[in-house]
Amino acid sequence: MPGYQVKFETHLLGTSHFEIRSLLDRQQYADPDGAAQAAGISSASWPLFGMVWPSARMLADAMQTYDIAGKRILEIGCGLALASLVIHRRQGDITASDCHPLTEAFLQENLRLNALPHLKYQTGHWGRENPALGRFDLIIASDVLYERDQPGTLSQFIHQHSADPVNIIVLDPDRGNRNGFCRKMDALGYTLDMQRAGATQSTGEAYKGHFLKFSRS
Repeated sequence: MPGYQVKFETHLLGTSHFEIRSLLDRQQYADPDGAAQAAGISSASWPLFGMVWPSARMLADAMQTYDIAGKRILEIGCGLALASLVIHRRQGDITASDCHPLTEAFLQENLRLNALPHLKYQTGHWGRENPALGRFDLIIASDVLYERDQPGTLSQFIHQHSADPVNIIVLDPDRGNRNGFCRKMDALGYTLDMQRAGATQSTGEAYKGHFLKFSRS
């Protein structure tokens, strides 16, 4: 695609595998139409959507066995949407969302690479109104607390799109904004069950982080 370079990798999750097109590295940047700038995405954060991060692999692995029956599910800040692809292959009712203008194009290509049918996608801006998005029974995310203002905007976004009852799973690699996010969620009436994630990724590499599991009933 014009303006940046990509790579193709096979990601193994247990006995499953996914072919994923991602950005070649974190030095890629191309926003000729100013779409990313209009969405509030800086040049430094522009390529972040296009990488498969350790937390994304860990969340996707967890979604292989999570009970998704009868649930309307939303992945927020999905990036390359590996967890959404896992749920979609399991025939779950999943909607992927992100604010990056290229996320949907990468999603469509990765669906094609894995011979998967259409997957629902909606643009999701945490700091803006998203009237077309609706409410969900299960909301999932990975590594979404990397900026100081995100606890406030993310908690409000989740609250606006949560059904009642709802379950929320945020996998956080022990970033410094976690406590602030948990306080915001508590103030909105959500109960936290924090669990340590496994110490090893599907690649065999070490991992350190926690599942933040919130509920409201």
